[in-house]
Amino acid sequence: MRAYVDPKAEFKQIFDEGWRNQRNNFYVRNLHGADWPAAKKMYEPLLPYVMHRSDLNYLMDNMGSELAIGHSYVRGGEMPDVPQSLGGLLGADFTIDNGRYRIERIYHAESWNPELRAPLSTPGVNVTTGEYIVAINGVELRAPDNIYRLLDGTANRQTVIAVNARPAMEGARNVTVIPIANEQGLRTRAWVERNRRIVDSLSNGQLAYVYIPNTGQPGYTSFNRYYFAQQDKKGAVIDERFNGGGSAADYIVDILGRTFDGYFNNPAGERVPFTSPASGIWGPKVMIINEMAGSGGDLMPFMFKHRKIGPLVGTRTWGGLVATSDTPPFVDGGSMIAPRFGFIDREGNFAVENVGVAPDVEVENYPKEMIAGRDPQLERAVQEALRLLREKPGDRMMKEPVAPNWGKRKQP
Repeated sequence: MRAYVDPKAEFKQIFDEGWRNQRNNFYVRNLHGADWPAAKKMYEPLLPYVMHRSDLNYLMDNMGSELAIGHSYVRGGEMPDVPQSLGGLLGADFTIDNGRYRIERIYHAESWNPELRAPLSTPGVNVTTGEYIVAINGVELRAPDNIYRLLDGTANRQTVIAVNARPAMEGARNVTVIPIANEQGLRTRAWVERNRRIVDSLSNGQLAYVYIPNTGQPGYTSFNRYYFAQQDKKGAVIDERFNGGGSAADYIVDILGRTFDGYFNNPAGERVPFTSPASGIWGPKVMIINEMAGSGGDLMPFMFKHRKIGPLVGTRTWGGLVATSDTPPFVDGGSMIAPRFGFIDREGNFAVENVGVAPDVEVENYPKEMIAGRDPQLERAVQEALRLLREKPGDRMMKEPVAPNWGKRKQP
């Protein structure tokens, strides 16, 4: 005898189990003061109208919002398979010119980022900014037709684009490229490198710029790569805007707050002494924060501020720091997370959740300024770091002291 799943009965079982999981595993017993049984009674009457697994997630997400907490995600579940058709991207910006798509900018992967691939700057692809893409896979391209319509389904597949210095088919040459499915890595890297150059220019080479995208392994990799490569700088601007979190980044904060105990002399070149420990930037540090930094991206500026490493510049962080752990899956593989571990400060208060970390110097990045190519938060962070550098230039020794005469005999 064949048995069939009754979706409506399964939806109700998942709904009840998600409610119980929050009741039993929430990090504080009072569930933030919410009347959780009343919340169930409020949302349960909508269950008969749930016709799809995504509807159930939406309903449970709304019920979970009654707890007023971050990291309370409802996700997954058994969904119908939807065939994917990945749109291809060329890693470039375009403008419409003479009824054609003109290449305004080409994003580069840089030789030291093997995880990035830039289709138009790959070796052997002879395409330059200012040229026009006049056809894709033999289909002529004219504005206002959407270039991405012709790139649909081309991700990771050899694709022939016709390129011309003029906005015409005549004289165009065919170039074979392999589009990518996601340009985020290329665009983020370009943003980071632009910020680094701005900081270097505004500070006349005195300040390092270090971007920390999250507090997981990629964030540690980014920190190590940028921080330790700029140890000749007198201070640093640490940028954790849009930080996606991960873990408690005590390693990063420990390194930022470390000092040195002395020196070892350097017998080579100009004999500039080595600090001990050798690795670090010893001058002032400023951290940039914004409302899109959360979780570990909340905790890192909290620690930076608590340890008095330097000022925070920007806007208040997201405010979602109650950590998650060991969430049991539903029968169909979905989940409703009950946040498990809240952060308590040294004064004995639950902290950061639903509050965030406030800046010492509040600076808002308004769209008008950003569109014009400015970054007021970055600019102000540089100003603050330079001010601190002027107030306390630092005491890092650049020349070794007079050599001792321990071997000289005293004259009788």
